[in-house]
Amino acid sequence: MLPWALLVLAVLFVIVAYVVVQGTRAALAWRKAAEAGDVKVIGDLVEDALNTWRSMRRPKEVPVEVWRGIQSTQLVSVAPGFVRVSCRAEGEHRRVGRRWVEVRNPLQEALAITARAAEMLLYEVPHFRPERVQVDVYSNYRDAKGNSRHDCILTTAADREAARRVDWEEWPADEIVTALGGRYRLGDGGQPLPVRPEEPPEAAAPGANGSRMAARP
Repeated sequence: MLPWALLVLAVLFVIVAYVVVQGTRAALAWRKAAEAGDVKVIGDLVEDALNTWRSMRRPKEVPVEVWRGIQSTQLVSVAPGFVRVSCRAEGEHRRVGRRWVEVRNPLQEALAITARAAEMLLYEVPHFRPERVQVDVYSNYRDAKGNSRHDCILTTAADREAARRVDWEEWPADEIVTALGGRYRLGDGGQPLPVRPEEPPEAAAPGANGSRMAARP
């Protein structure tokens, strides 16, 4: 009986070792391909990361509305060393007496979402470390005529050098986004106005230079 048990253990050990070796080889292959600028591999790695973030439980330190924005993130384009995404910020209203009052405007939420999304894209995508990321945050808003629109209210194009100067643990979201080069506009009443996101050369047109494009949210 003992020889058979040892044989089974030996077989299981070989199988586990084989799976570990194959997984390690695959991870190294993905990392090398991403470092070499393979946009298909980069796109697949980022999409896998976004899908993981959409399905995972919210970290306790992240506010609900910020995590909701992270889970709305969509891949717009990739290029060698570059990732561009878009996401949504809704703001928050509460009923006070007989009327609804805005307690947090969409820009405040967009700043927090951008800070978190940039950090995750720069440091938490498995097997890929982009040198540059761009986060465009969209929201519903009303124009001067009272028409509801859906447009970008905050765009941030950051490189890793700027990210190294950021204190991710201590700085508030607005300081982080400012340090990363975020752009936004405010109206006379302090409400966010639409801004035009910069179009990186790699993402000038669908399929340009092998980039991968997706519709905005």
